[in-house]
Amino acid sequence: MMEYRNYIFDFYGTLCDINTNENKTSLWKKTAEIYSAYGAFYTGRELKRAFKEAIKSDCLKHSEEEYYEPDVTGVFKTLFNLKGIQITEDLARNTAITFRALSRSYIRLYPGVEELLGSLKKRNKKIYLLSNAQTDFTRPEITMLGIGHFFDGIFISSEQMVKKPGRLFFERLLKTYSLKPEESIMIGNDEAADIAGAMEVGMDSLYIHSNISPGEYGKLKPTYCIPDGDFNRIKELILN
Repeated sequence: MMEYRNYIFDFYGTLCDINTNENKTSLWKKTAEIYSAYGAFYTGRELKRAFKEAIKSDCLKHSEEEYYEPDVTGVFKTLFNLKGIQITEDLARNTAITFRALSRSYIRLYPGVEELLGSLKKRNKKIYLLSNAQTDFTRPEITMLGIGHFFDGIFISSEQMVKKPGRLFFERLLKTYSLKPEESIMIGNDEAADIAGAMEVGMDSLYIHSNISPGEYGKLKPTYCIPDGDFNRIKELILN
């Protein structure tokens, strides 16, 4: 691999392995109990239905915006408001964080991630995160995993209201940090999002087929490819 000045990573399935289940009955029952404790009375089934309807309604309002990404924390706040309960931004955020924790079976870094990021920093490389994610799910998880200090910038789709492969998402990162596409590489596990978006802005890419990558891939031609997701091979390729 040629040497780059800027390394832009996806998060889930690229740097960390995660398992969540937002369909389990117990998740919505427990979350409904939280709402009810503040006077916003829901059953688990009713809350799940209202959540999905609120997401759908928000997306319809922005249907003309390509690759729009809703803010789930705002949806959690709306669900309180629908029951006549006004809450603070902090409570909405805490509700989102708690919901995520209840939905999560595990989260862990892939072996070798810290060593890779540390080696890049020692070489004075710039490291960025570009993730299709929810800020109040992902920023706490970055903190939990202890890797936030490695990043020179973090871009999360719900904060920007646009997601990969949207060209705008990539261009905002490049413009904000004055990055040149030819000096940068996008590293991710989703061909349709990470690789397609990088190609759109003229950036090289490394595709990693990890355990949580979408099953369909091979339609695009990334600059580099690790089809077995072996992080030792990923480290060797990037560092050597």
